[in-house]
Amino acid sequence: MEKYQEVEHSIITTYRNSIWKKFILAICKYELIKDGDCIAVCISGGKDSMLMAKCFQELSNHGKKNFELRFLVMDPGYNEINRRTVERNAKILNVPIEIFESKIFDTVSNTDSSPCYLCAKMRRGYLYSHAKAMGCNKIALGHHFDDVIETIFMGIVYNGRVQTMMPKLHSTNFKEMELIRPLYFVEEASIINWRNYNKLSFIQCACKLTDSCSNGCGTISSKRFETKLLIRKLAQSNPAVAKNIFNCVGNINLDTVIGYKLSGIDYNFLDDYDKILTPPCDSDE
Repeated sequence: MEKYQEVEHSIITTYRNSIWKKFILAICKYELIKDGDCIAVCISGGKDSMLMAKCFQELSNHGKKNFELRFLVMDPGYNEINRRTVERNAKILNVPIEIFESKIFDTVSNTDSSPCYLCAKMRRGYLYSHAKAMGCNKIALGHHFDDVIETIFMGIVYNGRVQTMMPKLHSTNFKEMELIRPLYFVEEASIINWRNYNKLSFIQCACKLTDSCSNGCGTISSKRFETKLLIRKLAQSNPAVAKNIFNCVGNINLDTVIGYKLSGIDYNFLDDYDKILTPPCDSDE
């Protein structure tokens, strides 16, 4: 059995419950794929996106959906070692990647204001643009469950907002393009276990600004790293912490919310406060 076949086999056997079923659950629950879709599976070279690529291949080979896949890699300025690592892993895993280049790392390395935010925004723009030129109508990103709950927690603690990383969304700048996140329910621990089980090695954050960082997130992204550690600490005394954080954005009771935003419009509970009907009085009493 070839190495890539062993990896594929592990996804639907050893990691059937922790990875494969959760991958399928996200696709079905959030209707991430429709017949006729052409999906650009965006691969950064890390463990998450490579796993996503293999799951998509498995679905394409044995699923019932009528869709096309393109495996898209953007080189934003990787050093030679990282570039070779991405290409080597794609060959080992039998993923037919298509690489295009950009100069994003050079651009963000010259800014002092939110370089990680700028990098993410530019990456997405390049991916949308290239995917659309290839005839794709969707791009798939490898964000997992931990990314989702960390985003929720950070929004509350650092930004004072209840918001989440959506499982899918329409692009505001590229007409008829969508973004999907099929690893939405897959926990990072499961991805790490899958990687180690198959003795695979992937690149970490390859940004020039974080080449020397030991935590894999970089000092610029330290708030996310701190959030990850805090959630782990809270889970030691309450194992349901991660699940509760995730559920809080799906169980919002608007009757108990002071304000919220919908389609860019701000709403306040006072808007309808005096319009709430009270039970009528019985005039005969």
